[in-house]
Amino acid sequence: MIIQQEDDGKKGAFYIEQNNERAAEMAYVWAGSEKFIIDHTDVSDVLRGQGVGRHLLDAVVQFARERQLKIMPLCPFAKSVFDKDPSIRDVLA
Repeated sequence: MIIQQEDDGKKGAFYIEQNNERAAEMAYVWAGSEKFIIDHTDVSDVLRGQGVGRHLLDAVVQFARERQLKIMPLCPFAKSVFDKDPSIRDVLA
């Protein structure tokens, strides 16, 4: 599974494509230059139950750590993972 990223300076997403279609996505919007808001996660039925959402979140957390950014998880999925896993809370805003 290859996780890709797009970012236009205002919003972006980490995503996985299958058959030239977006099969999973974790979208975010910038809230200033030092933090961003994860506002939604979507995983296709084909990929559900395979931990794809967590893989996307791990990529987002790595991105935040590398750039010393903070994350506000408004997406219910992302928020639930942050609530359950203290090892990634260093990037919480």
